[in-house]
Amino acid sequence: MIPIIRKQTAIKLKLLTAPVSTWSPLATAFNTRPGWKLNLNLIKDNAGLFGIPELRSHEGFYAMKERAIWETDKLVTESCSPNRTRKLVEIFDELSDTLCKVADLAEFVRIAHPQAAYSQAAEDACVSISGIVEKLNTHQELYRTLRTGVDAGDKIPMSPVDQHVARLFLFDFEQSGIHLPETDRRRVVALNDSILQLGQRFITGAVSPRAIPKDSLPPNLRQFFSVDGDQVLVTGLYADSPNVMAREAAYRIFLHPDKHQEYLLSEMLSSRHELAQLCGFPTFSHRALKASTAETPEMVKEFLEIMAQQLHKRAAADFDIMKKRKIAENPGSNGQNLAPWDTPYYTQKVKRDWLQVGSSEFTPYFSLGTCMEGLNNLMNNLYNISLVNDELAPGEIWAPDVHKLAVIHEKEGLLGHIYCDFYERPGKPNQDCHFTIRGGKELPDGTYQNPVVVLMLNLPTPCRSSPSLLTPGMVDNLFHEMGHAMHSMLARTRYQHVTGTRCTTDFAEVPSVLMEYFVADPRVVRTFARHYETQQCMPEDMLMRLCASKHLFAASDMQVQVFYSALDQQYHGSHPMEGSTTDVLAQLQKQYYGIPYVPNTAWQLRFSHLVGYGAKYYSYLLSRAVAAWIWQMYFEADPLNSSSGEQYRQECLAHGGGKPARELVADFLGREVTPANLANSLINEIDITNEHINRIWQ
Repeated sequence: MIPIIRKQTAIKLKLLTAPVSTWSPLATAFNTRPGWKLNLNLIKDNAGLFGIPELRSHEGFYAMKERAIWETDKLVTESCSPNRTRKLVEIFDELSDTLCKVADLAEFVRIAHPQAAYSQAAEDACVSISGIVEKLNTHQELYRTLRTGVDAGDKIPMSPVDQHVARLFLFDFEQSGIHLPETDRRRVVALNDSILQLGQRFITGAVSPRAIPKDSLPPNLRQFFSVDGDQVLVTGLYADSPNVMAREAAYRIFLHPDKHQEYLLSEMLSSRHELAQLCGFPTFSHRALKASTAETPEMVKEFLEIMAQQLHKRAAADFDIMKKRKIAENPGSNGQNLAPWDTPYYTQKVKRDWLQVGSSEFTPYFSLGTCMEGLNNLMNNLYNISLVNDELAPGEIWAPDVHKLAVIHEKEGLLGHIYCDFYERPGKPNQDCHFTIRGGKELPDGTYQNPVVVLMLNLPTPCRSSPSLLTPGMVDNLFHEMGHAMHSMLARTRYQHVTGTRCTTDFAEVPSVLMEYFVADPRVVRTFARHYETQQCMPEDMLMRLCASKHLFAASDMQVQVFYSALDQQYHGSHPMEGSTTDVLAQLQKQYYGIPYVPNTAWQLRFSHLVGYGAKYYSYLLSRAVAAWIWQMYFEADPLNSSSGEQYRQECLAHGGGKPARELVADFLGREVTPANLANSLINEIDITNEHINRIWQ
């Protein structure tokens, strides 16, 4: 399948006036909430969304779509021509770029633009582009041309990068089964459609509240839940409730088995397995991991088993602390064993007690302006780049409180733009994410098509007396998403198909997770955490406790992620499975997690990640292992080291997905990417941070 729609994530920015004149220009801009520019000539001076003239009106999507169709037809003809003078992979990348420029833009506008006319026009464009893709996916001559170029070599010599990208195009092409006999191809198309619909219905059911008769719940517990007539509605796990009986009731009710959800999940898993086998793979996991950092399910399984073994005693120590806290809070109770409904509650409670102050006590030190200044200082130290608040033209943005950042290198000049859509507003998706609007790539004249991305967050709106003040968790999310944006900005790939975050899933999170290490390091946070009114630095004891708290219960947190990853791999392994999805869950929980399975519950039926990350849930753990390895080798000694930053930029970020991920990691770290090496980086991190926490605690 030709890769056209690549979704990323985005965020949003807004702040208020900073009362102190010594803030940097960037901090002042983000501590001042932007607003619409007065434009007296709405037609003439309207630059169009993202500076695209066609999008002065929503009707411009029609023109963009028509131009994409015309250019696509021209490029398909060129690809199949015997007189072709360009590399096949160059033409395919231009074809992909042509469609992505419309599809990626339209996908963002569809979900983010507050005006119905724009969102509807964008949705129509998405449908049209999808139709073009489906047509291309059945273009036999185009497929045979690419297949011949990959197998026998193009008539124009290809570099290793050309060959790698051509193989990626071929693999994407074959996702639709174009290489199969017609009967099998039609079955692949039907299965893809069925999997999509089953997944959508499963996600809907995964978040649906559970209604039970009011009389089935003791009167003393009804107060914790919503009552609707004769029914009680349980909408989640109520993990933050201090009442242990309420937490237990919510857990047992919300996770009670549901036959329809079990049917949807089982059908989706069996359909995926059939699809994989039709396409020549033993299991869906083998198909999903092709060209990934892990490469095979066998490597993932070995990595998870090593992690499970190494985490067993370390997680048990975490659970012992939680259990003691539970006994202290519930003296004389019979339910003193730690249960699944206890671990989220006591994890957060112990962290709050450890910090000694509430989360609100930290927010004055994390105005959005100070955080952006901290990011700018970090980027300047590591990569010699500056984040500059850029001038906005009328009509360029979709909401009045969006900022535009120019990413400027000290010597190389402008590298790209980041639109910051940071504030909550009615109708805005409640998610922190990064969207690619335009991917970077080399152009025929030797110049570079600079990337354009949007970062979307949901930060509190500034008020009259203060800018937007962030909780520590919001600061972590800001740094995480900026890691994705920097991956997009600093990649300098020949082809847009592999630019920035357009890489394998188990490497795409490495740059963003690495940023979490920087924002958890006191040496970095100390450079920007200042009170928005007095500009006083955060007190040292407060700073040290905040940074250390991010590592509390790291072993038990990681153990549950290992369990989830193992479950996902088992579900997407050999079929038929031994028993129901709940039977598999109970067996794996005993093997991988330190808290026993609760009979007559079916947690997996609420696990919506099985839809979007089927067979790839391990990716976050593996990305974290690579990020930890990079941190320990390059930045732990000095997180502001410019030579380490430049090496990381040139040898990791610059490649995007243009170099096989496993090869890229091995070359950068100078060691083979093995399950043991990956596990060691995570276990070393846990042990080192635990020693640090114990010193502070004492």
